[in-house]
Amino acid sequence: MSLKDWIKGRVATMDLVARPWAARSRFNAFAYEFLLFGLKQAWACLYGGAMVALLIASHFWWPADAALARYDFLLIAALTLQVLLLATRLERWDEALVIAVFHVVGTVMEIFKTSHGSWIYPEASVLRIGEVPLFSGFMYAAIGSYIARAWRLFEIRFSNYPPLWGPWLLAVLSYINFFSHHYIVDIRWGLFLLSVLLFGRASFQFTPDRKARTMPMLLGFLLVAVFIWFAENIGTFTATWTYPQQAAEWRPVSLAKLGSWYLLMTLSFVLVSLVHRPEPVDPNARET
Repeated sequence: MSLKDWIKGRVATMDLVARPWAARSRFNAFAYEFLLFGLKQAWACLYGGAMVALLIASHFWWPADAALARYDFLLIAALTLQVLLLATRLERWDEALVIAVFHVVGTVMEIFKTSHGSWIYPEASVLRIGEVPLFSGFMYAAIGSYIARAWRLFEIRFSNYPPLWGPWLLAVLSYINFFSHHYIVDIRWGLFLLSVLLFGRASFQFTPDRKARTMPMLLGFLLVAVFIWFAENIGTFTATWTYPQQAAEWRPVSLAKLGSWYLLMTLSFVLVSLVHRPEPVDPNARET
């Protein structure tokens, strides 16, 4: 029996036990649905959560005199996690390919941004390009992994999804702006407006339990950006990377970074849409 099948069996057993309790009242049903929503979110965050846990653990317990640099350990651990996810069929090969593309996209941006002093990686390592340790690209890949896994787990479908060229235009312009705003005008406010024009009427349907729920896409994007912002605060708190304003002492990452993560996430979203095509909501769907 594969790990994936074993996990499915354990979930089915839990549901068999808990379902009669959930059927007793509306409150019980809501509580159980909320529990399943949290469990699915945690499962979708498996890769990203593991990476954040490694940042924390290696910050507090990595020996200062270790022969292996902390950043190099994080790279080896990130690769091992990816291999395990594929070997246990918890992640698909086509998803891994798209996530690898996002890893490269993120690493290119890291090299550019660190060369302009936007942030630094203060520790030494061997496996790096310039000032960028190679593990850093996996922090971007974790975003793609979350979106791909959540798309499957919650059986996400869309209403009023814009023409396919629209999200791609937004993603490409957003990525270009991360570089170009160092030399010409910053167009991020125009990009925010474009995202509203594209997704203002769009919503997505997700299924935490048996009943499908709906959320505006803009709200979903913002909530994921907030989640990434919290993870980034953990990254800077563990001194994995630091911003100039954190040189003297740690302080929370500016809320202005939410906008950057919101825009960068659109790139991850459209890359994942290459393997999970946006399907429309089925009006004839019934409770399952």
